[in-house]
Amino acid sequence: MNNWNKEEFFETLEGLLNISSPSGNTDTIIEYIEHQLQADGISTKRNNKGGLIATIGGKSSDKHRMLTAHVDTLGAMVKEIKANGRLRLDLIGGFTYNSIEGENCRIETATGDVYTGTILLHQASVHVYKDAAKAERNQANMEVRIDERVSTAEDVKKLGIAVGDFVSFNPRVEMTKSGFIKSRHLDDKASVAILLHIIKKLQAATDTLPYTTHFLISNNEEIGYGGNSNIPAETVEYLAVDMGAMGDGQSTDEYTVSICVKDASGPYHLGLRKKLVKLAEDNSIPYQLDIYPYYGSDASAAIRSGHDIIHGLIGPGIDSSHAYERTHFSSIEATANLIYAYVWSEMVK
Repeated sequence: MNNWNKEEFFETLEGLLNISSPSGNTDTIIEYIEHQLQADGISTKRNNKGGLIATIGGKSSDKHRMLTAHVDTLGAMVKEIKANGRLRLDLIGGFTYNSIEGENCRIETATGDVYTGTILLHQASVHVYKDAAKAERNQANMEVRIDERVSTAEDVKKLGIAVGDFVSFNPRVEMTKSGFIKSRHLDDKASVAILLHIIKKLQAATDTLPYTTHFLISNNEEIGYGGNSNIPAETVEYLAVDMGAMGDGQSTDEYTVSICVKDASGPYHLGLRKKLVKLAEDNSIPYQLDIYPYYGSDASAAIRSGHDIIHGLIGPGIDSSHAYERTHFSSIEATANLIYAYVWSEMVK
């Protein structure tokens, strides 16, 4: 899949990243993607959980494939309206409070009103609090400073803000001249953008795929069950496209596609892993094999749900996962090229 346009891809990705979609509040972004696909003549349907499924027919209707990427992100909910007019948070997804300290955020009320704020340590001012540096970054000490003239809980309630309102984080999207993409929530909107481009390319292709292929844009992956249902009975192979985790002891980098061999759920299917490696080597696609020790994907969720499938996991390498993330266009391109080669290939025997 050659001649990838960086600017066109970044425009797609930036559009996704700038739509707030914490797990549990994804209707707006699902509708956005749905309209894009339908405008290109691609049939879609929603599952009861709110995810979106696009299907492209293939020569074989007896055996199907499914690929998935998740559009839900980390976020938070209002846990408590504090007496000082600030908000206490409860986190959505697996991340730490220190990773969002100082971040601007949006508070969306049940009626759809949106207020802005900043997530801060209560003891943020070093001129007042002697233990500012040592204070633990936890639920008790972190709070949202709302950008409104409020100083009591009653002031906040008059705005319509209530317990259970969703809080999303400013993504701060940027693409550098050197090809790096920096933003929150590249996990997993980078993969969603890749699938959208591939779906459009397949829809325009003159040849027919060897197998009917479903693309699930899941919306509950960060809380563990985005892609564990609505898998057609004919599905044999299930490939999750999600971020590759980087850090000490990891092989994954920002310039290749990461092929996961094992995560916290256990090993991925050996035959599919070998097939993906061969496709990468045959097509000169740079890749790394890796193990993600504290990670689970939509594919592993599907296995745990009892589906009789061959499962795999690949994705672009993402630095500083679940914080302010970064990848390089080279990794995006390598991931897209491997997916494109995969959907045209024969199934694992």
